[in-house]
Amino acid sequence: MRSPSIILAAFLSSVVLTSTANAESVMQVYKSEFCGCCKDWITHVESAGIKVEAVNIDDLNGKKAELGLPQELSSCHTGVIDGYLVEGHVPADDILRLLRERPAIKGLSVPGMPHGSPGMETGRLDHYKVFAFDQTGKQPEVWSEYNQ
Repeated sequence: MRSPSIILAAFLSSVVLTSTANAESVMQVYKSEFCGCCKDWITHVESAGIKVEAVNIDDLNGKKAELGLPQELSSCHTGVIDGYLVEGHVPADDILRLLRERPAIKGLSVPGMPHGSPGMETGRLDHYKVFAFDQTGKQPEVWSEYNQ
């Protein structure tokens, strides 16, 4: 029979390995070189501990189509992390929840560019929803809501 200290050490090693794997995830964010709100959103996400590699591209709509993002869920930038799409001004807490829970979805989206969402702090607070969507993009479900 193993001693409690060996079992505890094995458990802590697995926790450290799991945390390290998640901490090493890098989100590629496809955006326009000239988009200020995209830069502000990236700052928001990085301040939550999510590593970001920004990729400036000219044909952003083409990249969204290539990734399988439904047009009705579109916004100004698209992130990809651990196989998930993160479209638009999704709050970092929702991304962290996505990575923690790992649901069987394609990704999260905040369609459009609602005021008051991360990166869109203009002084006005619009009500907005974060949607979870599947491979088809049909009938996205509400993941969270803000500024109600």
